[in-house]
Amino acid sequence: MLRLSQARCLQLAAQGLLKRSSRRARSVDVVAAIERMRLLQIDSIHVVARSPYLVLYSRLGAYEPNWLDDALAQGKLAETWAHEACFVCAADYALHQAWREQRAPHWAHRHAQRVQMEHRQSMDNLLVRIRDTGPVRAADFAREETTRGASGWWEWKPEKRWLEACFALGELMVTRRERFQRVYDLSANVLARLDPPLDATQATLSHVELRRRFILDSVRALGISQARWIADYYRLKPAVTAKELAPLVSHGELVEVTVEGWDAPGYVHCDHAELLAQASLGRLRATHTTLLSPFDPLVWDRARVLAMFGFEYTIECYTPSSKRRYGYYVLPILHRGRLIGRLDAKAHRAQGEFEIKAMYLEPDIEPTTRLLQDLAGAVADMAHWHGTPRIRLGRCRPAGIAAALRALWRG
Repeated sequence: MLRLSQARCLQLAAQGLLKRSSRRARSVDVVAAIERMRLLQIDSIHVVARSPYLVLYSRLGAYEPNWLDDALAQGKLAETWAHEACFVCAADYALHQAWREQRAPHWAHRHAQRVQMEHRQSMDNLLVRIRDTGPVRAADFAREETTRGASGWWEWKPEKRWLEACFALGELMVTRRERFQRVYDLSANVLARLDPPLDATQATLSHVELRRRFILDSVRALGISQARWIADYYRLKPAVTAKELAPLVSHGELVEVTVEGWDAPGYVHCDHAELLAQASLGRLRATHTTLLSPFDPLVWDRARVLAMFGFEYTIECYTPSSKRRYGYYVLPILHRGRLIGRLDAKAHRAQGEFEIKAMYLEPDIEPTTRLLQDLAGAVADMAHWHGTPRIRLGRCRPAGIAAALRALWRG
């Protein structure tokens, strides 16, 4: 039987968050980190760094953000719909391509089909233009890319809607990004330069075989998971059950484990057998302190993060301001195997300032000297990496930690 703290360490080890890297990051580490997580969710909000860059920073430490852009442009990564819009490794892209029809109920696919029905001729003309003149951005077309509609949601200009619809339907892919703007090209052109090349055998897998692959990849990425959490990773439907996992256990592909306090078994991928053995002996020690993106795979499933870490978390940037509890862009704080709090941050790039509007430690967390030192160091490291080294701290809970943190940053 695993203690919950041991299960946490196993999950953190699988996600690359157990320990700080012992060496400086290299460009190849970006693809390796995504291969480990299987997915890197894309979100364009950039009150701090945009989410995919933050997720990688939490695992790699200070690295060059353009390495992610370069990996996409070189064909080592591809963009697709998975958990949501995600970067995936080129080696996995054929799986997502084969699964596209299973994503038909997803809002992006349904919207794309609706746009296609209403604007097929315009979309065909757009594809002809790209074939004849090369890749395009939405910004290459007249008018501002987006305007704020009366509903409060962003309303895209027609060309942007057509590009996104073609992307969701597989007619276009993202060949690279320029200042995070997608550059679209015909899918055949992007597929031709994937590195490694597209695996045609994956396209022949049946629905059952593809679902089995995604289930196994989800459990491997999570380190340890209850059955009820597995489907969310790739947004599989229907939900995964213990009955469905039983053959994978009997074939040795998954290991069923008991975790203290859980009312259901946990599952570990056979590739993590050694990590499981170390965890059960108490030999996995979490020493990493870092800030997490709101869209980090460690925290994007609210039910899972509550059960694993006792951490109640909601991504509040899409919540009306009057209903927010903690702030617009709240970063969870990971400290030595626990989620100990959160901070609402904003980076003022022109002024070189990293503003912490509010910081909240969890009620049961004792702000020891070591904790505050680790926390101050983690914030300072991120601020320097981001190019906003001056830190401005607002309100804190408990209030007494503010003076100690400011003193550490001055020192």
